[in-house]
Amino acid sequence: MTAPYVESDIREIAATLGEEAKAFSRSTILLCGGAGFLGRYFTALFAHLNAHVLKHPCRVIVCDNLITSGRAGAKAPRLDGFRFLTHDIIKPLKITERIDYVIQAAGIASPYYYRKYPLETLEVATLGTKRVLELGVRHPLKGFLFFSSSEIYGDPDPRHVPTPESYRGNISCLGPRACYDESKRLGETLCAIFHELHGVPTRMVRPFNVYGPGMQETDYRVLPNFASRIIAGKPVQVYGSGKQTRTFCYVTDAITGFIKVLLRGSPGQAYNIGNPVPELSMLELARVLERVAGRKLDVRVVEYPDTYPADEPQRRCPDIAKAARQLGYKPAVSLEEGLKRFMAWASAVYTGTQF
Repeated sequence: MTAPYVESDIREIAATLGEEAKAFSRSTILLCGGAGFLGRYFTALFAHLNAHVLKHPCRVIVCDNLITSGRAGAKAPRLDGFRFLTHDIIKPLKITERIDYVIQAAGIASPYYYRKYPLETLEVATLGTKRVLELGVRHPLKGFLFFSSSEIYGDPDPRHVPTPESYRGNISCLGPRACYDESKRLGETLCAIFHELHGVPTRMVRPFNVYGPGMQETDYRVLPNFASRIIAGKPVQVYGSGKQTRTFCYVTDAITGFIKVLLRGSPGQAYNIGNPVPELSMLELARVLERVAGRKLDVRVVEYPDTYPADEPQRRCPDIAKAARQLGYKPAVSLEEGLKRFMAWASAVYTGTQF
């Protein structure tokens, strides 16, 4: 099976981090959600650092309950210095060895899956995060990274697009997406409280539409959906009006940003991580993919399926000035280049039979 990441992407992340990555030398890292899309990239990155960068390797404890990991995450790789635990972090996790860093990336991010598993979605971001924060009280951590979401902004007022971290959001606590949106907001609150009361060095990231190799064909988000249908030679289906806009951040730029926040972000604070350009509609995205595919695509606007939660935000675009100013964060992969990499990988992995 083709790897759920691209090795050249891992080398690119390590090269971009440079000397910063050496902070993980001799450290022990707890990675929650390690079988997911982003978790697999973190695993591959730490394995690469151990093999090629760190004079004294790090140790990694990878934890996941595998609820949405699919085929790509179902079988843990055998890696020196890694320990893989099948565990749901809403239950207490007993770890006796010293922990230096925690990456709390456990969660259910696809709208299809958080509609299917609303309670699990809510609990992992709240109770699960609290359980892991409690580990941070018992261990003198160097860093704790919580994966929040750009969804905490809801459907933003157009006056606040691009959206800065200071925007408070426009969300219904009773809406069809609330299990995800509101639980991520509460997760951030928990991180802030544990930092204030117990000195846990928490940092929060709000990712904006991260994509790349390793996304499951059954993820049901826009790019896997489009890619699967393109590979199958089927019409590309755009939900709703097709005028809703997003920006997209290639996975190498995203992982680089996440690591920078973990190592150098201000404790108790949140950072947008994404690519602010270009902001484009879903119909425009289909035309970019048409250029990448090198052929005319049959693009059709269709109604939202019943499995897709209502109240989709109409715009999503990050203001990354804070991360740029404090951390030197600057996305480097253009949308067209990222889509070329993603489609090259997907063409070797996707079956085109999902839809």
